[in-house]
Amino acid sequence: MTKTITIVGLGAGDLNQLPYGVYRLLTQSEHLFLRTKEHPVISELGDQLHFESFDTIYEQHDDFDHVYTAIVDTLLTKANEMNIIYAVPGHPLVAEKTVQLLLKEGRKKGYTIKIEGGQSFLDSTFQALEIDPVEGFQLVDAFDLRKEMLQLKGHVIITQVYDHMIASEVKLTLMEQLPDHYKIKIVTAAGSSLQELREIELYELDRETTINNLTSVYIPPVTDDTILYHQFSSFRHIIAELRGPNGCPWDKEQTHQSLKKYLIEECYELLEAIDKDDIDHIIEELGDVLLQVVLHAQIGEDEGMFSIDDVIKGVAEKMVRRHPHVFGQQSVTDSDEVLTNWEEIKKKEKGTREEQSILDAVAFSLPALSKAFHLQKKAAKVGFDWPSVEGAWDKVKEELKEFEDEIAVNKDHSLIIKEFGDLLFAFVNVGRHYKIEPEEALSSTNVKFYDRFGYIEKMAIEHNRQLQNMSLEEMDHYWNEAKKLDKE
Repeated sequence: MTKTITIVGLGAGDLNQLPYGVYRLLTQSEHLFLRTKEHPVISELGDQLHFESFDTIYEQHDDFDHVYTAIVDTLLTKANEMNIIYAVPGHPLVAEKTVQLLLKEGRKKGYTIKIEGGQSFLDSTFQALEIDPVEGFQLVDAFDLRKEMLQLKGHVIITQVYDHMIASEVKLTLMEQLPDHYKIKIVTAAGSSLQELREIELYELDRETTINNLTSVYIPPVTDDTILYHQFSSFRHIIAELRGPNGCPWDKEQTHQSLKKYLIEECYELLEAIDKDDIDHIIEELGDVLLQVVLHAQIGEDEGMFSIDDVIKGVAEKMVRRHPHVFGQQSVTDSDEVLTNWEEIKKKEKGTREEQSILDAVAFSLPALSKAFHLQKKAAKVGFDWPSVEGAWDKVKEELKEFEDEIAVNKDHSLIIKEFGDLLFAFVNVGRHYKIEPEEALSSTNVKFYDRFGYIEKMAIEHNRQLQNMSLEEMDHYWNEAKKLDKE
Protein backbone atom coordinates (compact mmCIF):
# COMPACT_ATOMS: atom_id res chain seq x y z
CA MET A 1 0.00 0.00 0.00
CA THR A 2 1.25 3.47 -0.91
CA LYS A 3 1.86 5.52 2.19
CA THR A 4 0.53 8.97 1.24
CA ILE A 5 0.37 12.19 3.24
CA THR A 6 -1.40 15.11 1.57
CA ILE A 7 -0.62 18.47 3.14
CA VAL A 8 -3.04 21.38 2.71
CA GLY A 9 -3.02 24.98 3.88
CA LEU A 10 -5.94 26.52 5.76
CA GLY A 11 -5.02 29.98 4.54
CA ALA A 12 -4.37 33.10 6.53
CA GLY A 13 -7.93 34.11 7.29
CA ASP A 14 -11.51 32.90 7.23
CA LEU A 15 -13.49 30.52 5.02
CA ASN A 16 -13.96 33.09 2.25
CA GLN A 17 -10.25 32.81 1.39
CA LEU A 18 -10.14 29.02 1.30
CA PRO A 19 -9.70 27.49 -2.22
CA TYR A 20 -12.54 25.16 -3.20
CA GLY A 21 -10.21 22.24 -3.79
CA VAL A 22 -8.84 22.50 -0.26
CA TYR A 23 -12.39 22.84 1.08
CA ARG A 24 -13.36 19.55 -0.57
CA LEU A 25 -10.29 17.74 0.76
CA LEU A 26 -11.04 18.95 4.30
CA THR A 27 -14.73 18.13 4.32
CA GLN A 28 -14.47 14.78 2.53
CA SER A 29 -11.47 13.40 4.40
CA GLU A 30 -12.03 10.64 6.95
CA HIS A 31 -8.45 10.90 8.22
CA LEU A 32 -7.80 14.59 8.79
CA PHE A 33 -5.08 15.82 11.15
CA LEU A 34 -4.62 19.45 12.20
CA ARG A 35 -1.47 21.01 13.57
CA THR A 36 -3.87 23.23 15.52
CA LYS A 37 -7.64 23.62 15.56
CA GLU A 38 -7.23 27.28 16.63
CA HIS A 39 -7.99 28.71 13.19
CA PRO A 40 -11.00 30.64 11.78
CA VAL A 41 -11.63 28.08 9.00
CA ILE A 42 -11.91 25.23 11.49
CA SER A 43 -14.30 27.24 13.66
CA GLU A 44 -16.54 28.06 10.67
CA LEU A 45 -16.66 24.54 9.24
CA GLY A 46 -17.55 23.09 12.63
CA ASP A 47 -19.45 19.80 12.36
CA GLN A 48 -18.54 19.37 8.68
CA LEU A 49 -15.09 18.14 9.73
CA HIS A 50 -13.89 14.98 11.41
CA PHE A 51 -10.37 15.58 12.64
CA GLU A 52 -7.70 14.98 15.22
CA SER A 53 -5.62 17.98 16.32
CA PHE A 54 -2.14 18.14 17.86
CA ASP A 55 -2.88 20.98 20.27
CA THR A 56 -2.37 18.73 23.28
CA ILE A 57 1.19 17.89 22.14
CA TYR A 58 2.16 21.53 22.69
CA GLU A 59 1.32 21.11 26.37
CA GLN A 60 3.45 17.97 26.68
CA HIS A 61 6.81 19.51 25.67
CA ASP A 62 8.94 22.44 26.80
CA ASP A 63 10.25 23.46 23.37
CA PHE A 64 8.93 23.54 19.82
CA ASP A 65 11.58 21.25 18.34
CA HIS A 66 10.23 18.38 20.43
CA VAL A 67 6.63 19.37 19.58
CA TYR A 68 7.33 19.33 15.83
CA THR A 69 9.21 16.03 16.03
CA ALA A 70 6.34 14.44 17.99
CA ILE A 71 3.80 15.63 15.40
CA VAL A 72 5.83 14.28 12.49
CA ASP A 73 6.40 10.92 14.20
CA THR A 74 2.66 10.58 14.81
CA LEU A 75 1.79 11.47 11.21
CA LEU A 76 4.27 8.95 9.81
CA THR A 77 2.88 6.25 12.08
CA LYS A 78 -0.71 7.03 11.03
CA ALA A 79 0.25 7.06 7.34
CA ASN A 80 1.47 3.46 7.69
CA GLU A 81 -2.13 2.45 8.22
CA MET A 82 -4.05 4.84 5.89
CA ASN A 83 -3.70 7.79 3.52
CA ILE A 84 -4.07 10.95 5.57
CA ILE A 85 -4.64 14.70 5.17
CA TYR A 86 -2.53 17.06 7.27
CA ALA A 87 -3.75 20.67 7.49
CA VAL A 88 -1.70 23.62 8.67
CA PRO A 89 -2.40 27.36 8.96
CA GLY A 90 -1.48 29.53 5.97
CA HIS A 91 0.43 27.88 3.12
CA PRO A 92 2.21 24.57 3.84
CA LEU A 93 5.55 25.85 2.54
CA VAL A 94 5.60 29.17 4.39
CA ALA A 95 6.88 29.17 7.98
CA GLU A 96 5.79 25.59 8.65
CA LYS A 97 8.59 23.54 10.22
CA THR A 98 6.50 20.36 10.56
CA VAL A 99 6.03 20.36 6.79
CA GLN A 100 9.76 20.69 6.18
CA LEU A 101 10.40 17.81 8.57
CA LEU A 102 7.76 15.70 6.83
CA LEU A 103 9.25 16.36 3.41
CA LYS A 104 12.70 15.37 4.64
CA GLU A 105 11.92 12.40 6.89
CA GLY A 106 8.84 11.12 5.06
CA ARG A 107 10.39 10.94 1.60
CA LYS A 108 13.58 9.45 3.03
CA LYS A 109 11.46 6.62 4.49
CA GLY A 110 9.50 6.05 1.26
CA TYR A 111 6.29 7.99 1.92
CA THR A 112 4.54 9.93 -0.82
CA ILE A 113 4.20 13.54 0.32
CA LYS A 114 1.85 15.83 -1.63
CA ILE A 115 1.43 19.59 -1.18
CA GLU A 116 -2.06 20.90 -2.03
CA GLY A 117 -2.51 24.67 -2.09
CA GLY A 118 -3.52 27.11 0.57
CA GLN A 119 -3.13 30.85 0.73
CA SER A 120 -0.05 32.19 2.51
CA PHE A 121 -0.54 34.78 5.23
CA LEU A 122 2.10 36.82 3.41
CA ASP A 123 -0.25 37.77 0.57
CA SER A 124 -2.81 39.12 3.01
CA THR A 125 -0.11 40.78 5.11
CA PHE A 126 1.38 42.58 2.09
CA GLN A 127 -2.11 43.76 1.20
CA ALA A 128 -2.92 44.90 4.73
CA LEU A 129 0.37 46.82 5.00
CA GLU A 130 0.19 48.03 1.37
CA ILE A 131 3.86 47.22 0.75
CA ASP A 132 5.69 45.84 -2.28
CA PRO A 133 8.15 43.07 -1.35
CA VAL A 134 10.19 43.73 -4.48
CA GLU A 135 11.61 46.75 -2.62
CA GLY A 136 13.39 44.29 -0.33
CA PHE A 137 11.69 41.92 2.08
CA GLN A 138 12.73 39.61 4.91
CA LEU A 139 10.55 37.04 6.69
CA VAL A 140 11.84 36.00 10.12
CA ASP A 141 10.55 33.43 12.60
CA ALA A 142 10.37 34.99 16.08
CA PHE A 143 11.97 31.85 17.51
CA ASP A 144 15.03 32.21 15.26
CA LEU A 145 15.36 35.98 15.58
CA ARG A 146 18.93 37.25 16.12
CA LYS A 147 19.99 40.86 15.84
CA GLU A 148 22.76 40.16 13.30
CA MET A 149 20.34 38.60 10.80
CA LEU A 150 18.07 41.64 10.43
CA GLN A 151 18.14 43.50 7.11
CA LEU A 152 16.66 46.75 8.31
CA LYS A 153 16.99 48.65 5.04
CA GLY A 154 14.09 46.57 3.67
CA HIS A 155 10.65 45.46 4.85
CA VAL A 156 10.87 42.99 7.76
CA ILE A 157 7.99 40.78 8.89
CA ILE A 158 8.41 38.73 12.05
CA THR A 159 6.00 35.84 12.33
CA GLN A 160 5.02 33.52 15.21
CA VAL A 161 4.70 36.40 17.68
CA TYR A 162 1.84 34.60 19.35
CA ASP A 163 2.10 35.64 23.01
CA HIS A 164 3.48 38.40 25.22
CA MET A 165 6.58 36.47 26.25
CA ILE A 166 7.64 36.03 22.61
CA ALA A 167 6.70 39.67 21.95
CA SER A 168 8.98 40.74 24.81
CA GLU A 169 11.92 38.75 23.44
CA VAL A 170 11.35 40.20 19.96
CA LYS A 171 11.19 43.69 21.42
CA LEU A 172 14.46 43.32 23.32
CA THR A 173 16.25 42.01 20.23
CA LEU A 174 14.91 44.83 18.05
CA MET A 175 15.82 47.46 20.66
CA GLU A 176 19.48 46.42 20.25
CA GLN A 177 19.22 47.69 16.67
CA LEU A 178 16.51 50.35 16.69
CA PRO A 179 15.46 53.30 18.90
CA ASP A 180 12.85 52.57 21.58
CA HIS A 181 10.38 54.93 19.88
CA TYR A 182 10.78 53.50 16.36
CA LYS A 183 7.34 53.09 14.74
CA ILE A 184 6.36 49.49 13.96
CA LYS A 185 3.06 47.78 13.10
CA ILE A 186 1.23 44.82 14.60
CA VAL A 187 -0.74 42.78 12.07
CA THR A 188 -3.35 40.35 13.41
CA ALA A 189 -5.54 37.97 11.36
CA ALA A 190 -4.52 39.60 8.07
CA GLY A 191 -7.09 39.15 5.29
CA SER A 192 -9.89 37.95 7.54
CA SER A 193 -12.93 39.73 8.89
CA LEU A 194 -11.00 40.00 12.19
CA GLN A 195 -8.03 41.77 10.59
CA GLU A 196 -6.45 44.40 12.82
CA LEU A 197 -3.54 46.69 11.99
CA ARG A 198 -2.01 48.89 14.68
CA GLU A 199 0.96 51.25 14.61
CA ILE A 200 2.85 51.49 17.88
CA GLU A 201 6.29 52.46 19.15
CA LEU A 202 8.75 49.61 19.57
CA TYR A 203 8.92 49.76 23.36
CA GLU A 204 5.14 49.14 23.53
CA LEU A 205 5.25 45.81 21.68
CA ASP A 206 4.80 43.47 24.64
CA ARG A 207 2.13 45.70 26.18
CA GLU A 208 -0.38 45.05 23.40
CA THR A 209 -3.50 43.06 24.29
CA THR A 210 -4.27 41.92 20.72
CA ILE A 211 -1.31 39.54 20.38
CA ASN A 212 -2.34 35.96 19.53
CA ASN A 213 -1.41 33.06 17.23
CA LEU A 214 -2.38 35.11 14.14
CA THR A 215 -0.07 38.03 14.99
CA SER A 216 2.94 39.22 13.01
CA VAL A 217 5.15 42.26 13.56
CA TYR A 218 6.16 44.56 10.72
CA ILE A 219 9.34 46.68 10.81
CA PRO A 220 9.30 49.43 8.16
CA PRO A 221 12.59 50.06 6.28
CA VAL A 222 15.05 52.33 8.06
CA THR A 223 15.49 55.51 6.01
CA ASP A 224 17.54 57.49 8.55
CA ASP A 225 21.13 56.27 8.09
CA THR A 226 22.18 57.54 11.51
CA ILE A 227 20.00 54.89 13.17
CA LEU A 228 22.28 52.19 11.76
CA TYR A 229 25.61 53.86 12.50
CA HIS A 230 26.34 51.13 15.05
CA GLN A 231 26.42 48.48 12.32
CA PHE A 232 29.76 47.52 10.77
CA SER A 233 28.31 47.66 7.26
CA SER A 234 27.32 51.31 7.79
CA PHE A 235 30.81 52.20 9.01
CA ARG A 236 32.37 50.41 6.05
CA HIS A 237 30.13 52.39 3.69
CA ILE A 238 31.14 55.67 5.35
CA ILE A 239 34.85 54.92 4.84
CA ALA A 240 34.20 53.93 1.22
CA GLU A 241 32.42 57.27 0.71
CA LEU A 242 35.32 59.18 2.26
CA ARG A 243 37.68 57.59 -0.26
CA GLY A 244 35.21 57.74 -3.13
CA PRO A 245 35.15 60.22 -6.04
CA ASN A 246 33.20 62.80 -4.02
CA GLY A 247 34.96 62.02 -0.76
CA CYS A 248 37.52 63.79 1.41
CA PRO A 249 40.78 64.95 -0.30
CA TRP A 250 42.86 63.91 2.73
CA ASP A 251 41.35 60.42 2.95
CA LYS A 252 41.78 59.87 -0.79
CA GLU A 253 45.49 60.74 -0.56
CA GLN A 254 46.32 58.22 2.16
CA THR A 255 48.40 55.09 1.58
CA HIS A 256 49.43 52.16 3.75
CA GLN A 257 52.74 53.93 4.38
CA SER A 258 51.23 57.33 5.23
CA LEU A 259 48.84 55.79 7.76
CA LYS A 260 51.47 53.82 9.70
CA LYS A 261 52.18 56.61 12.18
CA TYR A 262 48.47 57.07 12.93
CA LEU A 263 47.98 53.38 13.65
CA ILE A 264 50.87 53.42 16.13
CA GLU A 265 49.57 56.61 17.74
CA GLU A 266 46.01 55.27 18.10
CA CYS A 267 47.26 52.01 19.63
CA TYR A 268 49.20 53.90 22.27
CA GLU A 269 46.22 56.12 23.04
CA LEU A 270 44.15 52.97 23.50
CA LEU A 271 46.74 51.56 25.89
CA GLU A 272 46.59 54.78 27.88
CA ALA A 273 42.80 54.54 28.14
CA ILE A 274 43.09 50.93 29.32
CA ASP A 275 45.69 51.88 31.94
CA LYS A 276 43.33 54.56 33.24
CA ASP A 277 40.40 52.12 33.17
CA ASP A 278 38.42 54.86 31.42
CA ILE A 279 35.59 52.99 29.68
CA ASP A 280 34.35 55.92 27.57
CA HIS A 281 37.91 56.63 26.46
CA ILE A 282 38.47 52.92 25.68
CA ILE A 283 35.38 52.91 23.46
CA GLU A 284 36.57 56.01 21.63
CA GLU A 285 40.12 54.75 21.14
CA LEU A 286 38.98 51.28 20.04
CA GLY A 287 36.94 53.13 17.41
CA ASP A 288 40.03 55.03 16.28
CA VAL A 289 42.01 51.78 15.97
CA LEU A 290 39.11 50.22 14.02
CA LEU A 291 39.12 53.27 11.75
CA GLN A 292 42.74 52.60 10.87
CA VAL A 293 42.04 48.93 10.13
CA VAL A 294 39.08 49.73 7.87
CA LEU A 295 40.99 52.53 6.13
CA HIS A 296 43.83 50.14 5.28
CA ALA A 297 41.30 47.57 4.06
CA GLN A 298 39.54 50.19 1.92
CA ILE A 299 42.86 51.18 0.35
CA GLY A 300 43.42 47.50 -0.43
CA GLU A 301 39.96 47.31 -2.02
CA ASP A 302 40.48 50.51 -4.01
CA GLU A 303 43.71 49.07 -5.38
CA GLY A 304 42.02 45.76 -6.20
CA MET A 305 44.31 43.83 -3.87
CA PHE A 306 42.08 42.81 -0.93
CA SER A 307 39.05 43.92 1.06
CA ILE A 308 37.93 43.89 4.68
CA ASP A 309 36.12 40.62 3.86
CA ASP A 310 39.50 39.00 3.14
CA VAL A 311 40.87 40.39 6.41
CA ILE A 312 37.94 39.08 8.47
CA LYS A 313 37.86 35.72 6.67
CA GLY A 314 41.58 35.21 7.25
CA VAL A 315 41.51 35.95 10.96
CA ALA A 316 38.27 33.97 11.48
CA GLU A 317 39.80 30.90 9.83
CA LYS A 318 42.96 31.35 11.91
CA MET A 319 40.98 31.54 15.17
CA VAL A 320 39.08 28.35 14.37
CA ARG A 321 42.23 26.59 13.18
CA ARG A 322 44.28 27.54 16.23
CA HIS A 323 41.57 26.70 18.77
CA PRO A 324 40.93 22.99 18.14
CA HIS A 325 40.03 22.66 21.84
CA VAL A 326 37.03 24.93 21.17
CA PHE A 327 36.08 24.20 17.54
CA GLY A 328 37.44 20.66 17.32
CA GLN A 329 37.90 17.53 19.41
CA GLN A 330 41.18 18.40 21.14
CA SER A 331 41.22 19.04 24.90
CA VAL A 332 43.58 21.18 26.99
CA THR A 333 44.21 21.54 30.70
CA ASP A 334 45.28 25.18 31.00
CA SER A 335 46.24 28.36 29.11
CA ASP A 336 49.91 27.31 28.93
CA GLU A 337 48.91 24.27 26.90
CA VAL A 338 46.76 26.51 24.70
CA LEU A 339 49.81 28.68 23.91
CA THR A 340 51.98 25.61 23.23
CA ASN A 341 49.39 24.26 20.79
CA TRP A 342 49.07 27.69 19.19
CA GLU A 343 52.80 27.79 18.42
CA GLU A 344 52.79 24.23 17.06
CA ILE A 345 49.86 24.97 14.78
CA LYS A 346 51.48 28.23 13.70
CA LYS A 347 54.69 26.36 12.84
CA LYS A 348 52.77 23.84 10.70
CA GLU A 349 50.94 26.67 8.91
CA LYS A 350 54.20 28.27 7.91
CA GLY A 351 55.26 24.92 6.43
CA THR A 352 58.67 24.82 4.82
CA ARG A 353 59.01 28.56 4.47
CA GLU A 354 62.61 29.30 5.42
CA GLU A 355 63.68 31.97 7.86
CA GLN A 356 67.23 33.01 8.55
CA SER A 357 66.48 32.87 12.29
CA ILE A 358 63.61 31.95 14.56
CA LEU A 359 63.93 35.54 15.81
CA ASP A 360 62.80 36.82 12.40
CA ALA A 361 59.21 36.13 13.50
CA VAL A 362 59.47 39.12 15.87
CA ALA A 363 58.26 42.29 14.14
CA PHE A 364 61.15 44.62 13.34
CA SER A 365 59.06 47.73 14.02
CA LEU A 366 58.10 46.84 17.62
CA PRO A 367 59.11 49.37 20.30
CA ALA A 368 62.50 48.43 21.74
CA LEU A 369 61.28 47.24 25.14
CA SER A 370 58.54 45.10 23.66
CA LYS A 371 60.90 43.76 20.99
CA ALA A 372 63.41 42.72 23.69
CA PHE A 373 60.62 40.86 25.49
CA HIS A 374 59.54 38.97 22.37
CA LEU A 375 63.08 38.17 21.26
CA GLN A 376 63.68 36.59 24.66
CA LYS A 377 60.42 34.65 24.43
CA LYS A 378 61.38 33.21 21.04
CA ALA A 379 64.85 32.20 22.25
CA ALA A 380 63.38 30.66 25.40
CA LYS A 381 61.14 28.38 23.33
CA VAL A 382 64.22 26.50 22.08
CA GLY A 383 65.83 26.33 25.52
CA PHE A 384 67.97 29.48 25.52
CA ASP A 385 66.77 30.68 28.92
CA TRP A 386 67.63 30.62 32.60
CA PRO A 387 66.12 27.57 34.28
CA SER A 388 64.74 29.86 37.01
CA VAL A 389 64.26 33.56 37.66
CA GLU A 390 67.28 33.55 40.01
CA GLY A 391 69.59 33.27 37.01
CA ALA A 392 67.87 36.29 35.44
CA TRP A 393 68.34 38.26 38.67
CA ASP A 394 72.04 37.37 38.76
CA LYS A 395 72.36 38.65 35.21
CA VAL A 396 70.78 41.97 36.25
CA LYS A 397 73.30 42.32 39.04
CA GLU A 398 76.14 41.52 36.65
CA GLU A 399 74.95 44.08 34.10
CA LEU A 400 74.42 46.71 36.83
CA LYS A 401 78.03 46.23 37.95
CA GLU A 402 79.30 46.58 34.38
CA PHE A 403 77.20 49.72 33.91
CA GLU A 404 78.56 51.24 37.12
CA ASP A 405 82.14 50.36 36.08
CA GLU A 406 81.67 51.99 32.68
CA ILE A 407 80.31 55.16 34.29
CA ALA A 408 83.31 55.23 36.61
CA VAL A 409 85.69 55.13 33.65
CA ASN A 410 83.50 57.70 31.87
CA LYS A 411 85.58 57.85 28.69
CA ASP A 412 83.27 56.74 25.90
CA HIS A 413 79.59 57.72 26.18
CA SER A 414 78.60 55.24 23.47
CA LEU A 415 79.89 52.38 25.66
CA ILE A 416 77.87 53.71 28.60
CA ILE A 417 74.74 53.62 26.39
CA LYS A 418 75.49 50.03 25.41
CA GLU A 419 75.93 48.94 29.02
CA PHE A 420 72.71 50.69 29.98
CA GLY A 421 70.95 48.84 27.14
CA ASP A 422 72.36 45.55 28.46
CA LEU A 423 70.98 46.39 31.90
CA LEU A 424 67.53 47.17 30.49
CA PHE A 425 67.60 43.97 28.44
CA ALA A 426 68.46 41.93 31.54
CA PHE A 427 65.66 43.60 33.51
CA VAL A 428 63.19 42.81 30.72
CA ASN A 429 64.23 39.19 31.10
CA VAL A 430 63.39 39.27 34.82
CA GLY A 431 59.96 40.71 34.01
CA ARG A 432 59.39 38.00 31.40
CA HIS A 433 59.88 35.32 34.04
CA TYR A 434 57.09 37.00 36.00
CA LYS A 435 54.94 37.30 32.81
CA ILE A 436 55.27 41.09 32.75
CA GLU A 437 55.18 42.78 29.34
CA PRO A 438 57.70 45.66 29.76
CA GLU A 439 56.00 48.08 27.38
CA GLU A 440 52.73 47.66 29.24
CA ALA A 441 54.42 48.03 32.62
CA LEU A 442 56.38 51.15 31.67
CA SER A 443 53.34 52.70 29.98
CA SER A 444 51.40 52.20 33.19
CA THR A 445 54.19 53.87 35.19
CA ASN A 446 54.31 56.78 32.72
CA VAL A 447 50.60 57.38 33.27
CA LYS A 448 51.09 57.15 37.03
CA PHE A 449 54.00 59.61 36.91
CA TYR A 450 51.97 62.04 34.78
CA ASP A 451 49.02 61.95 37.18
CA ARG A 452 51.12 62.35 40.33
CA PHE A 453 53.21 65.16 38.90
CA GLY A 454 49.96 66.80 37.82
CA TYR A 455 48.88 66.67 41.46
CA ILE A 456 52.08 68.50 42.46
CA GLU A 457 51.31 71.20 39.87
CA LYS A 458 47.75 71.46 41.17
CA MET A 459 48.97 71.91 44.76
CA ALA A 460 51.46 74.54 43.65
CA ILE A 461 48.65 76.56 42.06
CA GLU A 462 46.42 76.18 45.14
CA HIS A 463 49.23 77.49 47.36
CA ASN A 464 50.26 80.26 44.93
CA ARG A 465 53.69 78.72 44.46
CA GLN A 466 55.93 78.40 41.40
CA LEU A 467 57.25 74.90 40.84
CA GLN A 468 60.78 76.15 40.33
CA ASN A 469 60.62 77.83 43.75
CA MET A 470 59.46 74.72 45.58
CA SER A 471 61.98 72.51 47.34
CA LEU A 472 62.39 68.86 46.47
CA GLU A 473 61.06 68.02 49.95
CA GLU A 474 57.84 69.99 49.30
CA MET A 475 57.31 68.35 45.93
CA ASP A 476 58.03 64.93 47.40
CA HIS A 477 55.44 65.62 50.11
CA TYR A 478 52.76 66.28 47.51
CA TRP A 479 53.96 63.26 45.51
CA ASN A 480 53.34 61.04 48.53
CA GLU A 481 49.90 62.62 48.99
CA ALA A 482 49.06 61.73 45.40
CA LYS A 483 50.36 58.23 45.97
CA LYS A 484 48.14 57.86 49.03
CA LEU A 485 45.12 59.11 47.08
CA ASP A 486 45.84 56.50 44.37
CA LYS A 487 45.74 53.70 46.90
CA GLU A 488 42.52 54.98 48.43
